[in-house]
Amino acid sequence: MNRQDINDDDLQQLLQEQPPKPDADTKARHMAAAMAAFAAQQSAEKKSTVLQGFLERLRLTRDTNHHGDKSMNNTMNNNGFDNRPFWQKPALISGIAASSLAVLAGLTFMQNLMINSDQQELATRIAEQSLRKSVPLNVQEPANAIISEDKKILADMTIAEDAVEYQEMEAAVAVERKEQTKLAAQKMDMSVVQKMKSEAQPMALSAPAPMVEETIVTQPPQEFRNRFEDFKENTVIAASENPVSTFSIDVDTASYSFVRRMLNNGQLPEKDAVRSEEMINYFDYAYPLPKDRKTPFATYTSVMDSPWKAGNKLIHIGIQGYQLATSDIPQSNLVFLLDVSGSMDEPSKLPLVKQSMSLLLDTLKPDDTISIVVYAGAAGTVLEPTKAKEKNKILAALNNLQAGGSTAGAEGIALAYQLAEANFNAKGVNRIILATDGDFNVGQTGDEQLQDFVERKREKGIYLSVLGFGQGNYQDEMMQTLAQNGNGTAAYIDTLSEAQKVLVTEATSNLFPIAKDVKIQVEFNPNTVKEYRLIGYETRALNREDFSNDKVDAGEIGAGQRVTAIYEITPVGAESGLLENSRYQKENKPDIGKNGEYAFLRLRYKLPSETQSKLIETPIEKNVLLEAHAGYQQEVNFSIAVAGFAQLLRGSNYAGNFTYDKVIELAQANKGKDEFGYRTEFVQLVRKAKIAKEL
Repeated sequence: MNRQDINDDDLQQLLQEQPPKPDADTKARHMAAAMAAFAAQQSAEKKSTVLQGFLERLRLTRDTNHHGDKSMNNTMNNNGFDNRPFWQKPALISGIAASSLAVLAGLTFMQNLMINSDQQELATRIAEQSLRKSVPLNVQEPANAIISEDKKILADMTIAEDAVEYQEMEAAVAVERKEQTKLAAQKMDMSVVQKMKSEAQPMALSAPAPMVEETIVTQPPQEFRNRFEDFKENTVIAASENPVSTFSIDVDTASYSFVRRMLNNGQLPEKDAVRSEEMINYFDYAYPLPKDRKTPFATYTSVMDSPWKAGNKLIHIGIQGYQLATSDIPQSNLVFLLDVSGSMDEPSKLPLVKQSMSLLLDTLKPDDTISIVVYAGAAGTVLEPTKAKEKNKILAALNNLQAGGSTAGAEGIALAYQLAEANFNAKGVNRIILATDGDFNVGQTGDEQLQDFVERKREKGIYLSVLGFGQGNYQDEMMQTLAQNGNGTAAYIDTLSEAQKVLVTEATSNLFPIAKDVKIQVEFNPNTVKEYRLIGYETRALNREDFSNDKVDAGEIGAGQRVTAIYEITPVGAESGLLENSRYQKENKPDIGKNGEYAFLRLRYKLPSETQSKLIETPIEKNVLLEAHAGYQQEVNFSIAVAGFAQLLRGSNYAGNFTYDKVIELAQANKGKDEFGYRTEFVQLVRKAKIAKEL
């Protein structure tokens, strides 16, 4: 390198000049190297040595060419000045290093300040949003967002020679940021919870209490958590081995409307969602009404050929309840128990609940009493017992409800029963109407515990009906348990028109019972029936001895309600049976007598105010003249079309050669008057099921 002489003035001017500012890449490299060296110092002694070497290089008085006097002399001219180029001079290098360290320290301080500020702001936003919407806190996503930004910055600053240190530093930064963000959000969340708890007031049954929404960390509602009771389809039974079939009646309709919703969405329902008896009993069959209130039931039986298996026959049983006159309808003490938890915050849930309850108000007498209890993270009374004539007050309480929080369903049920007991009407109907998606996730949530509680209250004359809403986390099994043990009905409300059907058109049958603990027992004649199978009622089966035991609970029938049951039988001598003949049992011969019977029907029930049951008995003859009742044949045929459809949806092993097209044909021919269009809608659902099956 050639030496260049400079005068004193030039030298002084050069030394007074500020060292050039490092560009962005230079600053990034310096900061990354320093942070990597610092992390290495804490993890291993070797990395500590690297850091010390790095700092030694940045020492202000460091001369990078110090190898003895000879070397030093080679760099000095005769006047004692350093003749090296300016970029190799220690003073300039030291100035650049000092500037770099200052920039590095400033950037590090500002970055830490910004991160802390962002974390505090993040925690505040999360807490405020939780208060407004009562949603579970979740800091994982924001933390991941910060870490992703850090990764981007670190990636831009990466240099090849420090790759290992950068990886270790990145992991350490990610863990630290995640913990800091989580801690900040938790501190903010705890302060909010403490504040809300300190402001909460004790709830009283005699006056409205505001809803207390606890900001607690819970699991968010999960989609596709619909829960139905798992049951196996009734099988074929040999009449010679077990001639008696016993079950509790069922007038619920929840299965049909849930199936309808699934089909309208273009999906086939899961098989456990299809309960054949609820599909059949959804429709209003025009069975003749009983004439005498002292005997509140009329029973009708008929026999016809099976449309899905040649050689078999169907025994159709129709039971019609007595219809109360308007003047005979008792007063009502109703408690609306409404789920306002976060899972109900959907258009098909809480908004539809409000509309449904509003429709019910129009069917009540002015002196009927209405109370409203709501539950989410906690339960509270939002409307004290109020006469139905104060409709505006009741509607205002309904319209003010908002969804949010977890689901303390058991606590809400307990509070509703307390309110019903406090206003018990000994001469009227005392009923709780629970509107929910059934997702109880706080408090006493076991089916058996709730069942025991509801049974005890049932004995005191307070009944429980359940209205299900929504899907995704629809807990049908829970609601069936509550309704069956609460002497109530279970319906599923998927549309406003369904609410009109359940709570207006069929209000008297769903609210006012004419009989309780209704049981059916059919004894088959082994001389005429080889095999039999009950279609549906799998979840309602009873032991044979339960039929005469008045301590055993069974179903409830409301005013004007009807019940339909269908058996498929294989007559003796027919080749259509599924069971092999017994080698050692005596073979029965067909009964060719004109008055031969296929079976004998027994119906047992209690009047609402009585504890001892009454018995109705009817023979089921082989040759029944269906024409004896005008229009009855049409009702029977349509119910059989529905039964066949239910079997196809479940993928039944006993559907034979029945198809969706045959269901449509049979239903179309027997729609009848169809005043409300339910049967026309049924035909459309069958078509949708056929399309969904083919996809």
